[in-house]
Amino acid sequence: MTPRNAEVVVVGAGPVGLAVAAGLRLHGRDVVVIDKQAEGTNTSRACVIHPRTLEVLEPLGVTKQLVERGLELEDFSIRAGDRKLIPVGFEDLKTDYPFVTMIPQPVTEQVLLDRLEELGGTVLRPYAATGLVQTPDGAEVTLDNGDVIQAKYVVAADGMHSTIRELAGLRMPGNTLELSLSLVDIRVESGLPTDEVGLYFAAAGLLVVAPLPDGSFRLVAEVHDAPEHPDLAFAQHLVDDRGPRKSHPKVTEVVWGSRFRIHERVADEYRSGRVLLAGDAAHTHSPAGGQGMNLGLRDAVTLSDALSKALAGDESGLDAYATTSRAEAVRVIGLAHRLTRLANVPRPIRPVRNAVLRFAGRLGRTQEGMAKQLAGFPER
Repeated sequence: MTPRNAEVVVVGAGPVGLAVAAGLRLHGRDVVVIDKQAEGTNTSRACVIHPRTLEVLEPLGVTKQLVERGLELEDFSIRAGDRKLIPVGFEDLKTDYPFVTMIPQPVTEQVLLDRLEELGGTVLRPYAATGLVQTPDGAEVTLDNGDVIQAKYVVAADGMHSTIRELAGLRMPGNTLELSLSLVDIRVESGLPTDEVGLYFAAAGLLVVAPLPDGSFRLVAEVHDAPEHPDLAFAQHLVDDRGPRKSHPKVTEVVWGSRFRIHERVADEYRSGRVLLAGDAAHTHSPAGGQGMNLGLRDAVTLSDALSKALAGDESGLDAYATTSRAEAVRVIGLAHRLTRLANVPRPIRPVRNAVLRFAGRLGRTQEGMAKQLAGFPER
């Protein structure tokens, strides 16, 4: 049986929704989380947490466990075959976390869910939000079983196709790039670097190779017509055509695969009265640089603090969240867009691009600037 009242209803129990709820519970707030899925995700979508995000998550008490369950990598390289064009190191960043943490999204969600439950919260499944009515002092959320929950505030953390965003009348305009991307998790005998995230700028196109904690590797590639279910031969062709040359990696297993198109969108506004947007409900962009979930998690912590203060009578933090978080999303979308465009310049000029990158990569300020942008510290 669903509760009839709550201070905050969070719609969506992905990493962002769970982080918002955990933050609210940490402040002693009454929060209800609903999700239309019968259980949490069991596929590995987002797989990297950046240094700034680890810092922001510290107050929730989950950073230590995320680092322990992940794989620490200090290096990120733009490559052409075996040649490094731009080496990017995180070890000199001024942070307690001078590395990226490779960790599959289901593990991140489980850590956040465990913390939420430890704080007395829970997720109600499977319930979909189908109706929303705002009142002067709150909002009513109608569920697909007919139940209605009265709340002071509602958080839309229900993804790019957010029902709550649409019901609140908030727009999220933008573009869909004409790029088809394939995402494949593989195992190999040997030959792929285990100590860095590599962006291979090959003549045939981009290939991202990222090691994961269980010894598998994440591949992301732009292809003309990505298969819905990539097989071993497809993965092997990607590695042979775009990856390292001398080591001749042999793919032994495809663990999981998917395909998607790139959407670059950001909501015009993050707030409509008692409704707040967070995560993919507010912004979506290219996976280049692994920024999406990180941006959403930082949204979540900021928003949970602002909501707690609003429930105590000070709503100024909600407007500040809506303004500053949107500005950060615009910055991140710009970064991901530039990386995507750089990786997908017309084939005839790719050798020229690589030559320019190799020259720029010799400059310390290029390496440092990219490290700060990726880590989330553009001004530090």
